Amino acid sequence: MPVPSPVLYPPFNIVRLSHVEYAVTDLDASKAFYADLLGLQVTHEGNDRVYLRALEERGHHCIALVKSQTPAVNVLGFKLFDEPDLDKAAAFFEGRNLPVEWVERPFMGRTLRTRDPWGIPMEFYVKMDRLEPIHQHYKLYHGVRPLRIDHFNMFSSNVDEAVAFYNEMGFRTTEYTDDKETGRIWAAWMHRKGGVHDVAFTNGLGPRLHHTAFWVPNPLNIIDLLDIMSTTGYLDNIERGPGRHGISNAFFLYVLDPDGNRIEIYNSDYQTVDPDLEPIRWDLKDPQRQTLWGAPAPRSWFEEGSLFDGATPVESDLKSQPIIAP
Repeated sequence: MPVPSPVLYPPFNIVRLSHVEYAVTDLDASKAFYADLLGLQVTHEGNDRVYLRALEERGHHCIALVKSQTPAVNVLGFKLFDEPDLDKAAAFFEGRNLPVEWVERPFMGRTLRTRDPWGIPMEFYVKMDRLEPIHQHYKLYHGVRPLRIDHFNMFSSNVDEAVAFYNEMGFRTTEYTDDKETGRIWAAWMHRKGGVHDVAFTNGLGPRLHHTAFWVPNPLNIIDLLDIMSTTGYLDNIERGPGRHGISNAFFLYVLDPDGNRIEIYNSDYQTVDPDLEPIRWDLKDPQRQTLWGAPAPRSWFEEGSLFDGATPVESDLKSQPIIAP
């Protein structure tokens, strides 16, 4: 199936991805990972939850950690442009027989909770509490110096259908991988904010969250993080990298948090704001799509992911696979 033409005037206006909420089994260990190791800033802490933001962000949080008996991804959050977009979004999801609920969320204004057709829990909002800027408070910079949340990548059992649905919401495809034998899309990268992606979809058992990514100032921050992780008890949490992706051109590192959630540390992708920018196609068997320098990704990177609360993953019927490290 070809990549659909972009919807330049979508039914409601998504500005960008915003935040993720993880249910975690050890709140102290998760806080130590995200705040002490990676360098996110704690904005609120209670008995059962911790909120954090990255250094350039003015919104109250980009990650919420909630204590739980079972690890899960509770919700993915997206910011809308203006208040009328909330009601337009509600009408969009109701018109597709998807759940719509208005919920009270800490530090946020009116919030719409829903799910996509495969069960991924999503919430949309316009207002979040604003905090004072700290991007020039350099005494706070430590760990990998995360500047902002950048994107979500999800496993999907049918990437063609996922791309069609998110395209309808106004996400535009920047790059994609397809399978020559079937003509189907194997993976796709889609944006709202003008980078390579706010969301991406990878073929596999889905829906599951493949990773959440954070943008950092430069590749040397990633090297520093590797030195810190390898000497502070986090060596086994390093999964893949460092390296440079062919897709997106970004310098990357993948690490695992205490519950096994994959986090990408990421920089150096490119601008995509032109509405007529054509998507870049990659062949599934091209090893440089994974890593420009040619090294294949480990098997875990294609098989392991985080469960969404309330969603039941199903197997993909597209069995083609890229080159995988032994």
